[in-house]
Amino acid sequence: MRLGAVLLASGRGRRFGGNKLLAPVEGVPLCRRAMAALSGAGLDRLAVCSPYPEVLAAGEAFGFLPLYNAGAAEGISASVRLGLARMEDMDGVLFSVCDQPFLTTQSIINLINSFQESKSAICALSWQGRRGNPVIFPAEFFPALSALTGDTGGGAVIRAHPERLVLVEAASARELLDVDTPADLFPE
Repeated sequence: MRLGAVLLASGRGRRFGGNKLLAPVEGVPLCRRAMAALSGAGLDRLAVCSPYPEVLAAGEAFGFLPLYNAGAAEGISASVRLGLARMEDMDGVLFSVCDQPFLTTQSIINLINSFQESKSAICALSWQGRRGNPVIFPAEFFPALSALTGDTGGGAVIRAHPERLVLVEAASARELLDVDTPADLFPE
């Protein structure tokens, strides 16, 4: 079974006040933390979608196919479509975001293992039954993902097929913590 991964790195960071992808957490930019976690998980192909040259260059250094996202202003669907276009020969695709600085490679591997065991489920990392990211979609959902528009991501596909969702518990709640504002980097 061949699995690819698409790292969604096109957000404008409005709530953050700028490009949060380059913000350091424990001395390492958010985007590089996400790339390091994914690159060690044994995936067959890695791609990063971004309008930011610094992020694309970092992706190349980690072995990601850098995909310039000229349509980033449209919203998350532009990244999903762009990345998926380079994954059509895969049996499944994992979609991940850059703003979960404490996501571990082990949790990604656990998610992959769950997907490989199920072969047809949509597998999402979770904490105490609450769905989060990353999410792996089997190839049969590629057409639905490719049809997304606007600021709509894979959650719309999951909501249309809730019976296919399998949740995989993360090692801790911290792994699903996402950074939306500078205060999220330094919680009290």
